[in-house]
Amino acid sequence: MAMKKFLFAILTTVYSTGVSANQPKEWQLGFQDAASEGMRDIVNFHNNLLLPVIISISVFVLFLMIYTCIRFRASKNPNPSKTTHNFAVEILWTLIPCLILIVMAVPSFQILYKQDTIPKAEVTIKAVGYQWYWGYEYPDENIIFESYMIKEEDLKENQPRLLTVDNEIVVPVNKVVKVLITANDVLHAWALPAFGVKRDAVPGRINETWFKAEKIGTYYGQCSELCGIQHAFMPITVRVVSEEEYAKWLSEAKMKFAKELIIEKEYKKIASK
Repeated sequence: MAMKKFLFAILTTVYSTGVSANQPKEWQLGFQDAASEGMRDIVNFHNNLLLPVIISISVFVLFLMIYTCIRFRASKNPNPSKTTHNFAVEILWTLIPCLILIVMAVPSFQILYKQDTIPKAEVTIKAVGYQWYWGYEYPDENIIFESYMIKEEDLKENQPRLLTVDNEIVVPVNKVVKVLITANDVLHAWALPAFGVKRDAVPGRINETWFKAEKIGTYYGQCSELCGIQHAFMPITVRVVSEEEYAKWLSEAKMKFAKELIIEKEYKKIASK
């Protein structure tokens, strides 16, 4: 018994602190594994309320159809009923769907309100949609970079096709991250299924959302708006790391992307002459 408890404790620790890699899988049914409280609320709402209600309605309607086809078939009812209205039935089939919708609406509105109420942010990121890639800014850290999808022939081992980028977003685990979302040209949408996040990127407007990643790992999303010919090639990659790793990445990113900005400015100066 002691050995079982010991093994269980080890497995629990590994699971809770282990590195995750959340991405779409072949033949996947259902949502990706939740990596934030917001996504966990969505999954619970879907699995524990919506699915039972939908399945119950489908089974009930199927039963009525089968019963009606058998009970009121022509061979058993050569003289069909002339009834055209039934007051009680009409009241019931109006009130019951209304009650079902109210039962589903209350927790749905609670989740929507929770998603739209952004706590005090500990990290702020600005995501800008371009045709067809994402640009990111860390306004508080003066970090700006662009994120392009890596072509299939350039992928390394264990890098997922159509989801891997050259410059990932890096955020610390268990910190509130606010994302400001806009677009430079056409409509885009910034979506990360594992965090339950999806917001439109609209030119001239800034939408905002937030998440608090609970597990260290790499999480993948994509643009979810039909933004043009290369819509399928705008992946989003977020790497969640410890606070120590995040501090190290910040110091390296400030140097790396500052150099790239200087080179870009010099190139523009030369091109303009």
